Amino acid sequence: MGKVIKETIHANGMDIGIYTQDFENEFISLTDIARYKSDDPGAVIQNWMRNRDVIEFLGLWEKLHNQEFKPLEFEGFKKQAGANSFTMSPKKWIESTNAIGIVSKSGRYGGTYAHSDIAMSFATWISPEFQLYIMKDYRRLKTDENSRLSLNWNLNREISKLNYRIHTDAIKDNLIPPELTSAQVAYTYASEADMLNVVLYGKTAKQWKDENPTVKGNMRDIATLNQLLVLANLESYNAVLINQGKKQKERMELLRQLAVQQLKTLETVSLNSLPKLEVNKEQERGIL
Repeated sequence: MGKVIKETIHANGMDIGIYTQDFENEFISLTDIARYKSDDPGAVIQNWMRNRDVIEFLGLWEKLHNQEFKPLEFEGFKKQAGANSFTMSPKKWIESTNAIGIVSKSGRYGGTYAHSDIAMSFATWISPEFQLYIMKDYRRLKTDENSRLSLNWNLNREISKLNYRIHTDAIKDNLIPPELTSAQVAYTYASEADMLNVVLYGKTAKQWKDENPTVKGNMRDIATLNQLLVLANLESYNAVLINQGKKQKERMELLRQLAVQQLKTLETVSLNSLPKLEVNKEQERGIL
């Protein structure tokens, strides 16, 4: 998996873990929030998930954000929710409905986490007052997203997107004869994209997804900063090679040489040694 950015919310004397991989979707520890109410956070979370209104809320969130959510399984749970015999756990919810809004993590940052939308609802159920403390410090973290890593990651992600347009235009102009069907045109784009994936990551997008079925997004979404920098250069260079009429095999060899060379160079460069951007308050508001 890609680099996980781990931070902490400080709410009324309690520390609550929060992590993100894409600087857009934060997952907050329900386990830490539940400790405000009990020394048995797992039982608190399961008790919360027994409520019918909670199940309905979780299901609606998934329908809005998760194309692979299983609505039939959700409807079954909704009918049972609220009954004395009804039980629900994060693991059962995730495995049964293919949910993505709640995750169970093991290891160093283990516990039950939920998307910030869901976590705030859980915190309100625990204590409206405590939820306000959480929200106050959460807002502080959001204003701190003008960090060097965040700015550099997003900047180079956008560079990669711009170069992808140059890349696909070169494919369209040089590799797609007019007589090809729309399906063949789509396959040619995918083939070139996967060629770059193999050059940089050693595997195709499908191979990576098969190895990481539970990870949201694709391999480029969790790429390191150095990989995104090199990918942007590879896309531009590949467009040049395509325009020169070079065959894919020859291009792969040249691109592989460039990738290895640039990754080695970037590994020797520390981002901390780069000059910092001076941003005043007005500019900062525009960036965030």
